[in-house]
Amino acid sequence: MIHFLLIQNRQGKTRLSKWYSPYTDAEKLDTKAQVHKLVASRDQRQQSNFVQYGDQKIVYRRYAGLFFCACLDAADNELAYLEAIHLFVELLDGFFGNVCELDLVFNFWKVYAILDEVLLAGEIEETNTKVIRARLEYLEKLE
Repeated sequence: MIHFLLIQNRQGKTRLSKWYSPYTDAEKLDTKAQVHKLVASRDQRQQSNFVQYGDQKIVYRRYAGLFFCACLDAADNELAYLEAIHLFVELLDGFFGNVCELDLVFNFWKVYAILDEVLLAGEIEETNTKVIRARLEYLEKLE
């Protein structure tokens, strides 16, 4: 299960956060800072995309200047969630047409809608891009 998903830029500014487990506001701030410190300092070429975080694991992927980080249970399959992160980024790219940090900031409600189509209650809901894109097109028609 995913406990939280964070999208942060290189400076540590959180652009999107989704919490699937209960955290207080103080814990959220502390967690965001700790996660950024962990992933930003890692060498992308020499180290893996998995980091131990207490009794949990952080799975992250860096795209351009953004870190997409998910906190998982220790027993979860890291590669499945790494693929889910990649699927989420592919969907964002297709939806916004070469997504950038400003798309996440100014269209955050659409980003949350896309995320909710991929993940539900901290678990992977759907992995078929055609199905997800059809749902997103339907949501766009409702607006």
